[in-house]
Amino acid sequence: MILRWIIILLIFIPLLFGIDKRLQSVKKRASQTDEKEEESDEKGEQFSDRLVLLNNEGETVVIGSQRQSPATYDVTDDDVDKMSSNSDEIFTTLSAGDEFTKEKVVERDETEKTDIERKGDELYRTAMRFLDKGRAASKEAKRAAYRLLDEAAELKHKEAMKLVAYAYLFGDYTRWNIDEARAIFEKLGEEGSADAQLALGFMYATGLGVAESSQAKALIYYTFSALGGNPLAQMALGYRHWSGISVQQNCERALTWYRKVAQRVNKLVRISGGSAMQRIRLPDEQDSVSTSSSSSSILDPNLLNYYKYLADKGDLQAQVGLGQLYLTGGRGVEQNMELASQYFSTAAQAGSTNAYAYLGKMYLDGTVATPQDNATAFQFFKKAADKGNPVGQSGLAIMYMYGKGVKQDYNKAAKLFTLAAEQGWVDGQLNLGYLYFRGLGVKRDFKLAIKYFQLASQSGHINAYYNLAQIHATGTGVPRDCQSAVELYKNVAERGRWSERLMEAYTSYRNGRVDESVFKYLFMAELGYEAAQTNFAYIIDRGESNLFPNEEALQRALLHWQRSANQGNAYARIKLGDYYYYGYGTPIDYEMAAVQYKIASDRHQAAQAMFNLGYMHEQGLGINKDIHLAKRFYDMAAETSTDAYMPVNLALLKLTALFSLNYFKENSFVTMLDYIFGANWDLYAISLFFGLIVILWMGYRRQRFVGPEP
Repeated sequence: MILRWIIILLIFIPLLFGIDKRLQSVKKRASQTDEKEEESDEKGEQFSDRLVLLNNEGETVVIGSQRQSPATYDVTDDDVDKMSSNSDEIFTTLSAGDEFTKEKVVERDETEKTDIERKGDELYRTAMRFLDKGRAASKEAKRAAYRLLDEAAELKHKEAMKLVAYAYLFGDYTRWNIDEARAIFEKLGEEGSADAQLALGFMYATGLGVAESSQAKALIYYTFSALGGNPLAQMALGYRHWSGISVQQNCERALTWYRKVAQRVNKLVRISGGSAMQRIRLPDEQDSVSTSSSSSSILDPNLLNYYKYLADKGDLQAQVGLGQLYLTGGRGVEQNMELASQYFSTAAQAGSTNAYAYLGKMYLDGTVATPQDNATAFQFFKKAADKGNPVGQSGLAIMYMYGKGVKQDYNKAAKLFTLAAEQGWVDGQLNLGYLYFRGLGVKRDFKLAIKYFQLASQSGHINAYYNLAQIHATGTGVPRDCQSAVELYKNVAERGRWSERLMEAYTSYRNGRVDESVFKYLFMAELGYEAAQTNFAYIIDRGESNLFPNEEALQRALLHWQRSANQGNAYARIKLGDYYYYGYGTPIDYEMAAVQYKIASDRHQAAQAMFNLGYMHEQGLGINKDIHLAKRFYDMAAETSTDAYMPVNLALLKLTALFSLNYFKENSFVTMLDYIFGANWDLYAISLFFGLIVILWMGYRRQRFVGPEP
């Protein structure tokens, strides 16, 4: 008997030392990480003269500043075309209403219109003068504009009716009233409005605002709307055909619809990059609270004010950074061309080459703060390029490539783009790829073109995604790949200005308008936005919305966890497993739960999924009971994430106890123990074991970490 107790202790004591060893290993890794961070900070100070730029997604990109002599690319002021106009037509940009199509009305002479029609037109034009400013218009101005639209809608002005109906649908600058929105949409839908048909398709797809959900009716409305030219309906159809929702999965049809939208978005990308798209996922933001802030999260107002304070004190990096932030918008900061121009101008006066380059971009594009002027753009680009700035080099190259204010010269463009691309500047990579693809100024080379497109896509450039999509869709230089083409076209389509609805939903959520936020996320989820699907399910899962009854809410959450998981979200895949495990919105299904956890473990190396698989193997839930496999998954979880350290070791202690008990039960003297101590002797033994473990552990720690007595 004593011998067996000794055997048990011999099993447990090495395990305790193993736990301590793991703990020391974790601490050592953490210490090494801190040292690396300190080293990187020191390196950052050493290279503080490097450029800190923002790409089209508003993410920071560090570019090494390499100086080239102006003679390298042979650019002079004489290249400016003195005979041509210094300004071109301002590039059109996507606005908040670009998801809409103009309603079909019978054009009549002004004299043939009634007084009511003329009044409706005047109210509509006055309102649109405010709304056409987009982000530049204040909220008060937009509310006033919608009041004018409301008056015009009462006079049966169709465009006004449509905008008012969407305002009711989403609660934009007016009251949120789905029933009133549906009534207007039904009237406009009967008259063939593609935009109204989109809204009706959404209502029937989700069952909101209508008596009963109908996927058949939703598909019909989406199809008519898409054929009428509505890009959001085209996205909804593309997503349904890609995922096989209520239709047979068909990659080619998905490609057709997504390509239409991607072409529209690609054509309207400005040289300055346009506004940044926000993909804030609420689960990620929750995790970042305990770690570090995510680059895609909202910028803290206090931090923004601190940057402004530094900029006012003459900090060039702060001035340029704020200029970039206001130029593209993002992280909760609204796009503001006046402020962008102001910060860039201040930094330029102090000699910032980055500021020169971005002012060149703004003048080449033409904005409300910087009227389009090729000569001014050329001068700013040249000042930056002469000092080796890749943004300036790329800007000059664009002017030569398109002959904007200078004589078209592909050779000079290729040299300049090469210099910019060698420094890692995304626009240089993109356009150099284009030149290689077309054989302009360089020898045609598809492999090099694809290489530079891929490099540019890693920085999130919309045009790079589009070019790669075209290459995979047509099989130019690579084997044709429909799946890759659809994914790339989808990526481009989701970067249209209508993606601003995601930020609106996030703002509503943070301001406590949860149901309104859920509704907006649901609308974007229907279009295939994975972030919207994740956030919708997340809010429902937390029980924060009253939009749906409890059981229906869980079923909707399950559906959107599934859709998000199918688009590669690891957190959604684990939550999907949890729903099957606990029976949320579906009957309990351990086998399906294990399948979801296995996918999350294999594809995403998710520690939580590994731990769950270990537990299911330990208990034999949905999969074979196997203590050895359980230990393997527990160990994998601990190796994958330090957060899993404590749960894993508690689980391993439990496994060791179970293994020891199984060992005893296999021996004949168990019957005798039952006779002497009763049927529950094993529970007493476990309690004794854990008490002994605690005593030994405390003694070991005291002996190891307490110094010798003086």
